[in-house]
Amino acid sequence: MDINDLRSLITVLSLFCFLGICFWAYSRRARAGFEEAAKLPFIDDDAPAPHGRRQAQEG
Repeated sequence: MDINDLRSLITVLSLFCFLGICFWAYSRRARAGFEEAAKLPFIDDDAPAPHGRRQAQEG
């Protein structure tokens, strides 16, 4: 086995890894977790600012 065979093997393994991640990302089982994660920036958006931030903005 020379270096070119090793490079080819790594390329093929990388392709299978990439395709596996794509199939996982678009699977129906992963959808609920992704939808929950997408809502995280909007949770507690109406909560008042911490005390330190309020003073910095007013002062």
